[in-house]
Amino acid sequence: MKTFKKWAGRISSIIIYGLLICMVITVIATKIHGGTPKVFGYEIMTVLSGSMEPGIKTGSIIAVKPISNTESLQKGDVITFKAADNPNTLITHRIIEIEKVNESVQFITKGDNNDTKDRSPVIDEKIVGEYSGFTLPFVGKLLAFIQSNNGAIFLLIIPGALMILWSVISFWREISKVNTKEANPTG
Repeated sequence: MKTFKKWAGRISSIIIYGLLICMVITVIATKIHGGTPKVFGYEIMTVLSGSMEPGIKTGSIIAVKPISNTESLQKGDVITFKAADNPNTLITHRIIEIEKVNESVQFITKGDNNDTKDRSPVIDEKIVGEYSGFTLPFVGKLLAFIQSNNGAIFLLIIPGALMILWSVISFWREISKVNTKEANPTG
């Protein structure tokens, strides 16, 4: 039983320290990359509107594969692009038409839940990436919180406090063991 408790304590310590390290890395990476965390080459983004429901729900996170060559995009693909009127706003919609204008290509897009196509065609330079098909419903709300200043502070303080608490408990246990051995030298 003592061996089990010892291993459980070690595993708990590893998990707590691992969570702290992961949170620190996530917060720092998010801040460095301008608020868009990357996992295995995919950008993780939060869906803020219902324009792509029911396939992609509001509050979900989606994985978007950055692309530099848009020639492979086809009608029916779902892309993420910068809004024409605000380059800081990202939109994820489906390509419904591809038009060649002079030497460039424009993509006509529409949200699956919208009645009409988007007002402005999307040009190559505005495309950020292609939706991979991976979505996790409701996790986006948590990710949005993590990316906020309050969330970053919260996610650094909580694991840090847990780590300190676990260290104090472990230290207290070791002191108790030493005191018990000193009080009972034959045990």
